[in-house]
Amino acid sequence: MKTQLRPMLTLFVLLMLVTGVFYPLLVTGIAQLVFPYQANGSLLKVKGQVLGSELIGQDFSAPGFFWGRPSATSTNPYNAYNQEFLTGSSGSNLGPLSQVLVNNVQERVSLLRGSSKTNTNLIPVDLVTASASGLDPDISLTAAFYQVPRIARVRGLTESAVMTLVNQYTVKRQFGILGEPRVNVLKLNLALEGIK
Repeated sequence: MKTQLRPMLTLFVLLMLVTGVFYPLLVTGIAQLVFPYQANGSLLKVKGQVLGSELIGQDFSAPGFFWGRPSATSTNPYNAYNQEFLTGSSGSNLGPLSQVLVNNVQERVSLLRGSSKTNTNLIPVDLVTASASGLDPDISLTAAFYQVPRIARVRGLTESAVMTLVNQYTVKRQFGILGEPRVNVLKLNLALEGIK
């Protein structure tokens, strides 16, 4: 028994050190050297002040800003992890026959219709349904274009000026084939505020 116990414990300690200490330190060190921006959360900073992450959706609800995709973590779009309220990334697990889902979508439709009464376009699905993580930083071009009239009216800008800004911040498909064109809501709102 003792002859088996010692090699087993030695192997356990060795593997624990390799997989639990050395490997994570190595990967973290390489990430900090090669990809420091990404390794530290892709944080957008202006004059040393962190304004948010380009990878995690932010909560924008003022009428003069582009609104992101709703979050399943709360009634507000993009409620990133908050230890005080124990919120974070999560899906709702509501199916297409769920009355709660139907009610949530109807509330969001009413909010969008109420914020832009003259806009008769169809409301894009990504403005009324939450994603699996609830933290999407991007919206579709259709969702951005839907919000242009409201933002132009509230900010006293022309719709073409706001459309130009949306087009300027549009991210194309990766390699021309992967994904859909999209707009990062935080970057677009910072550009609206004149922060580039």
